[in-house]
Amino acid sequence: MRKPIYIRGAEQVSIQKPLCEEWMETPIVYDVEYTRSIDPDFKQFLSPIEARRMGKILKRAVATSLRTIEKCGVKQPDAIITGTGLGCIENTELFLDALCKEGEEFLKPTHFMQSTHNTISSLLAIQTKTHGYNVTYAHKGISFDSALFDAYMQFLLGKIGSALIGGHDEMTPSYFTLLKKAGYLGCEGMVTAGETAVSIMLSSAKEDAMCEISSMRMLYSPTDAKIASTIEKMLLESNLQSDGIGAIVTGVNGNKANDEAYRHIIEATRLNVPRLKYKHIFGESYTASGLGLYAAAHCLHKREVPAHMIYEGDKEPQTGKAMLLINHSDGKTITFTLIKSITQ
Repeated sequence: MRKPIYIRGAEQVSIQKPLCEEWMETPIVYDVEYTRSIDPDFKQFLSPIEARRMGKILKRAVATSLRTIEKCGVKQPDAIITGTGLGCIENTELFLDALCKEGEEFLKPTHFMQSTHNTISSLLAIQTKTHGYNVTYAHKGISFDSALFDAYMQFLLGKIGSALIGGHDEMTPSYFTLLKKAGYLGCEGMVTAGETAVSIMLSSAKEDAMCEISSMRMLYSPTDAKIASTIEKMLLESNLQSDGIGAIVTGVNGNKANDEAYRHIIEATRLNVPRLKYKHIFGESYTASGLGLYAAAHCLHKREVPAHMIYEGDKEPQTGKAMLLINHSDGKTITFTLIKSITQ
């Protein structure tokens, strides 16, 4: 029998107030196409010399990770696994802009060194003096889910007992403009495009845990029958009946194609339970699903679901029951993550 996997801590820096859960009671409401994250005081986590050489995405990753570690007490996790859709794109842009304007002879090495996607995981390993499993996933809208699924498999195989999972993305004005032209962001009726920095500590130890990740699946272009059978298997693994799920958490964002895909997937699960949303609070980004898990974990932990997370017209979910998180990328790759209260 496999050991349980618990979420011991979860922190965020986003378009909501950072490193706290004020969004549950008084979320900041945006009526703009695009905005950048609200940053904390990085002096709490980095010296001025350290911070001077780091881009915003790296400082946010350090802040959320160190705060998570501080709260749960796992100082050196067995694995550090990061999901990022765009990586350190601001540094990439600075490097390429300088290359175009000044040529190859006067380039600043720092921008190049910090432009790769795996810089984030590497920096966190240095900060925590962790020498174990270290992987980065860059898989568009399922980047965070891929990192989480890797950790889930490592736990099942008995190779790790703790893992720091991160979802980190920044959005520059120029890249937002490109995505808006492509129809991916900034369309009429869509949520605000934002940025993500979320760190979640998983552990096989139950002490002070927020909730349990009881099952997870990743499917590619599944049939409705495959989705239904997958949910049945996940419930069986979790010792739950269908009425044990209190809510379905989705990443609806106002984009017609995206939201239609969620509607179809929910119908295929054959679950008739209240639906929750989170992107209208935290914004849209490639790793926003990490904020969905963060939000759901805090709801289970506090046994409270804010009214502004519930779909209009849906009834309030029963607190204490499990939650099924659904994410998809282009309607093809679909992930299901089942989390449940540890007090059930």
